[in-house]
Amino acid sequence: MAKLKIKSGDTVRVLAGDHKGEEGKVVKVIIAKNRAIVEGVNMVSKHAKPSAENPQGGIVKKEASIHISNLGLIENGATVRVGYKMEGDKKVRVSKKTDKAI
Repeated sequence: MAKLKIKSGDTVRVLAGDHKGEEGKVVKVIIAKNRAIVEGVNMVSKHAKPSAENPQGGIVKKEASIHISNLGLIENGATVRVGYKMEGDKKVRVSKKTDKAI
């Protein structure tokens, strides 16, 4: 399994697809499928049966996953590529644009 450069809690911008240009916070990363769920982006309508939590049922809007390759990490308002660097004995994510730790 590959190591992904985007983590939960990161702010990202969609670089390609129907939602290009939209920004949001990563809610969850699905490592096995190389996908992420971004808050408020790629909303889909799901038909829900009545249940204990949702006694009415009906149509529910929720976020669908987006492929990691279509997301760019945002640092100081700009989209940056991510690299890794050793600081002492720790491996840290760094911005390829500014060469500073993220």
